[in-house]
Amino acid sequence: MSEQQTGPIKVMVVDDHPMWRDAVARDLSESGFEVVATAGDGEQAVRRAKAAGPDVLVLDLNLPAKPGVQVCKELVAHNPALRVLVLSASGEHADVLEAVKSGATGYLLKSASTEELLDAVRRTAVCDPVFTPGLAGLVLGEYRRLAAEPAPADRDSDQPGAPQLTERETEVLRLVAKGLSYKQIAERLVISHRTVQNHVQNTLGKLQLHNRVELVRYAIERGLDDA
Repeated sequence: MSEQQTGPIKVMVVDDHPMWRDAVARDLSESGFEVVATAGDGEQAVRRAKAAGPDVLVLDLNLPAKPGVQVCKELVAHNPALRVLVLSASGEHADVLEAVKSGATGYLLKSASTEELLDAVRRTAVCDPVFTPGLAGLVLGEYRRLAAEPAPADRDSDQPGAPQLTERETEVLRLVAKGLSYKQIAERLVISHRTVQNHVQNTLGKLQLHNRVELVRYAIERGLDDA
């Protein structure tokens, strides 16, 4: 958990199966998380999340009324600080990539153990990407593909007067682009997890980017992943 977190992490659970939803919410509550809301369909999820303001949204993709990826897009656009952990029965590559592109921080299969889920929620809360083993490489490949696409016309980070990154921020960004987790970056640079998180947040702010997908794309566009 981030040292900056005060009080329990606020979590919302979205799943259309009541027994599964209740079980996940109970496991989280018993482990010290504050479950601020639950929802059983996409429309309800958007409405309740905006009202409850969770730190982490544990989200199923297969929802009635509105698909999970659309829920993710809308809520991350509404609150860029929201972290989304997809918890899905599907390990299909298309589903994983669509979730990441919609703003999800991580993707965990429902076959994960309770301990893996709890750890994933803690890591997601500090924006550390969490993926079921075997999916991380796939996601990094998608980052690279996105980086090859034309950048949005409204990006101004390359304009004269754009904020300059410090040497350390550039170093952290390079390791993020290589696919390392915040924990791995902290170990590599011999700094704390919190310091890595701070550098990433500062970099996002300076470059006016909103999430890790945009950050990795920015880094790969500039060849930092090959440095």
